[in-house]
Amino acid sequence: MTINILINGAFGKMGRTTVASIANEKDLLLVAQTTRGDDLAKAIKQYRADVVVDFTTPDSVFENTKTIIESGARAVIGTTGLTAEQIKSLSQLCDAKKNGCIIAPNFSIGAILLMKYAQDAAKYLPDVEIIEMHHPKKLDAPSGTAKKTAELIAKNKPQYNASAAIDEGLKDNLSRGLHYCGVPIHAVRASGIFADIQVIFGNHSETLTLSHHASDRNAMMPGVFLCCRKIMEVNQLIYGLENLL
Repeated sequence: MTINILINGAFGKMGRTTVASIANEKDLLLVAQTTRGDDLAKAIKQYRADVVVDFTTPDSVFENTKTIIESGARAVIGTTGLTAEQIKSLSQLCDAKKNGCIIAPNFSIGAILLMKYAQDAAKYLPDVEIIEMHHPKKLDAPSGTAKKTAELIAKNKPQYNASAAIDEGLKDNLSRGLHYCGVPIHAVRASGIFADIQVIFGNHSETLTLSHHASDRNAMMPGVFLCCRKIMEVNQLIYGLENLL
């Protein structure tokens, strides 16, 4: 079966990479490319898109996702910036429409495996901090990948970091990072970096560091196309590519 794909945000960096790479996927057919100012709902119907891949901006992704679901196409969302409340609202919309949507903070298979391993390590190693590094043009900080990693760690973490009491007294000390789900996250934005993440665990007399390095956007393509195929099999919202592996 051939799956008709519309890429929204096709002329951004991730969009262009996806457009170039999809030509190698025999079962995925690129039927349309849209950008800001286009009528997305009209394009979905005109080109009979089965799946819409969204690589736009945090300020437009919520409305874009609603449009995709309401138009009957399935949504693969790579744009970060959705809040927990927005994700809940979209999940309810998927249930009502019996339609599928995946929101993936990261499409890299290696990064997803890092998240899964970090979640497991959190059961045994009490202290953890995250350092995420990206290119200067990345719009959000901390990254969606770092926040998703912290969420997964928090599910298995039995106690606060040993530094928690100290950090509580230093709320204005930004060098300690943003505390998200009880995990400090330090964000770096610098030229020469595409996407790196380190998760550092500490215990008595030992540390464990999990790290992932992506050199360019092609690292995301296998995950994007996996989502395009898998989303045809589900009728609800899925948050995180790890739930499809």
